[in-house]
Amino acid sequence: MATRTANAVWEGNLKEGKGRMRLGSGAYEGPYSFQSRFENGSGTNPEELIGAAHAGCFSMALSAGLAKAGYTAKRIETKAEVHLEKVGEGFKITRIHLTTDAEVPNLAPQAFQEQAEKTKQTCPVSAALAGVAISLDARLKG
Repeated sequence: MATRTANAVWEGNLKEGKGRMRLGSGAYEGPYSFQSRFENGSGTNPEELIGAAHAGCFSMALSAGLAKAGYTAKRIETKAEVHLEKVGEGFKITRIHLTTDAEVPNLAPQAFQEQAEKTKQTCPVSAALAGVAISLDARLKG
């Protein structure tokens, strides 16, 4: 399996400094700052990128699990809400809430819920983030 890379550069102090993050594939490169991370400034932040990774991983893993069970998903859309909060003297990602909407023909709602819960536990990004509380709202669309 391939090893994936990303890099980040930070210049200056925490509040007035600035940085750039880049994916190794070159698919994304952009700025981040104190304002984009802790306020509402422009640019991205580590938590947003973790959310994108988690949503993407969950959607793919759910599709794979459904296929193993004999179902083909027409569409799976997942949103990840990554909560960064002040804890003690620092900050911590305290929880991630996933919301997924899926179109899967001929699948019973209970079977879908079971597959979604299993995926929440086993997708590689969920496993990597095991120290964070992860919740899920999975909805099967008709």
